[in-house]
Order: sequence, then C-alpha cells, then structure tokens
Amino acid sequence: MKVIEHYNKATEPLISFEIIPPKRGGSVQSVFDSLDKVVETVKPPFIDVTYHTAEAHIEELPDGTLRRVVRRKRPGTIGLCAAIKHRYDIDPVPHLICEGFSKEESEDALIELNYLGIHNVLAIRGDNTGSQISLNLNGTENKYAVDLVKQIQNMNQGIYLEDIINAEPTDFCVGVAGYPEKHFEAPNLDWDIKNLKRKVDAGADYIVTQMFYDNKAYFNFVERCKNHGIDVPIVPGLKILTTSRHLKTLPKFFHLNIPDEFTAAVDSDPDNARNIGIEWARQQSLELMESGVPGIHYYIMGDPQPALDVITFLQKK
Repeated sequence: MKVIEHYNKATEPLISFEIIPPKRGGSVQSVFDSLDKVVETVKPPFIDVTYHTAEAHIEELPDGTLRRVVRRKRPGTIGLCAAIKHRYDIDPVPHLICEGFSKEESEDALIELNYLGIHNVLAIRGDNTGSQISLNLNGTENKYAVDLVKQIQNMNQGIYLEDIINAEPTDFCVGVAGYPEKHFEAPNLDWDIKNLKRKVDAGADYIVTQMFYDNKAYFNFVERCKNHGIDVPIVPGLKILTTSRHLKTLPKFFHLNIPDEFTAAVDSDPDNARNIGIEWARQQSLELMESGVPGIHYYIMGDPQPALDVITFLQKK
C-alpha cells in the first residue's frame, strides 16, 4: 500500500519510523532485533530505510602521519527494504538520493524496487557535508530533489531515459523532505518553502520534516506551507535526544535549534540526559498528536527504545 493511502485512510495519527542499514560487513540481525521490538509495541504502516553516499575522512596513524580513508557507499537499502516487506508485512520506504548517483543508476534502482513490489520512495538530494566523494558524474546526476521527483514521475508515465516503445509505467508514491527551521543552504524560510512547493508541483505526495525540538517551528512551517498552496500531508519528524553530546552534535550536523529550557535541563543533569530527552519527546509528541498531525515519524536509526518509551506513554493517554 502507498504511504499516501495510509494517511488518507487513517482515522488517527500514524506512527512510523526511520532506520539505517548495517555498516558494510555488518549483520542484519541487529536491525531485525530492533524491528522485532518495534512491531511488538506498535506495528507501523511503513518504515523508512536511509541511504548514504561514499565518504572520505582524514585518519591519523600511530606514527603521526595522516592518510585519506575512503568509505564506499553504504549498501543494503534495497535488500533491507525487501526483507522488511516480506518478514513483517510492512511497507518499506527506501530513500533515493541524488548525491553520488547518475540518473541511470537511479532508474536502475527504481526498476529493481518496482520488480520487488515496493512502490514508495523518499526522494532527497543528500546533503554534502564536505566528506562526500566527488564522483565526477559529468552532469548525469539529478542535481536537486525536484529533478529526482520529476524522473520518478516520468517513469510513472512510462517515460524512461531511453526511448522505449510500450514501456511499462511504474507506480511510485513519492515523499520529500521539509525543513521547519529552513534548509541550512536556504537564505530564508520563505525561499525554502518555495523550493518545497516546486517538489510538490513536480509530483511529491507527502512531506516528512527534518527533526525539530520546538513544536512552534513545525506549526509555523505548516501554516506557511499552506499559504504557499502546499496541500499534501506534512508529517513531523522527531529524533529523541539521549545524550548531552547531542546538544552540540545535532545543531552542528542538522542545523536546528534546541530550546533554552531543554538545553538548561540537560546541562544541569547531563547524566540523566536520556530520561530528560524522552520526557521532552513525550510532551512534544502529545501536543502534536492533539493538534491533529497526520502522524509522527521517529528517527530511531539503531536504537528504538527511547521512541518506544514515548509511544507507550502516548498509548496510555
């Protein structure tokens, strides 16, 4: 079933999750162990699986010399999606990224997903943090997420990169990302929302937001999106703060704001950051649910327990 169909048929806000594939050479069993816990608590209608491009970093050797270490693209997204579909009977949502992929590679991935009966994708550009590898694709890649959305919708109409007579149309539901506090490269939120509207006009069916810790940012974002004519579901995305280190790393890597009250609470009791973060997420989630959001999308990555603690709290309300 398509994600947009899940939202259209829902009588109450939906709970969904986002996970990351194992590292190259890692065991998929750890993912299944996490998802077993999730399904025991709440069977989500769909689960997102991320994708990561190749990266490079500088490593210092014992003798003090430096070397450049390259990590290849993290594999497993499509295979893990197939496993989720057949093991749990849950709709998987693989992420497709522009960064590091040619249009031909994107088309191949979409064809594989179509053969597997997976008809949901999240189309994102993939932020270049400076560690990604330049693959010199010579303009054969989709530059922005809107270009990837257009390619997917072309395939939905039977239009492939090559001129194929009687090509079989695909049937993908397409999600895209939204940024309540604006994308870090955007000059302002209004400019960013105009770009989001282009993705919706190109065929995006729904929007999932970047994580945020102040619900006012989300409510303001939704209102401004409506003012720009965006009428697809806008699903809030939450990541639960579980360590005091997140006060620095989350704003650094995700360019978000953490409210003063939340920061002060963690600073005053850093050893209890996990419980403080869970309680903050409980109140955040409760307010969002009561406001009538389409659902909440939890970024659990490898550890589902904090999100499950929040969901258990919500189930008792």
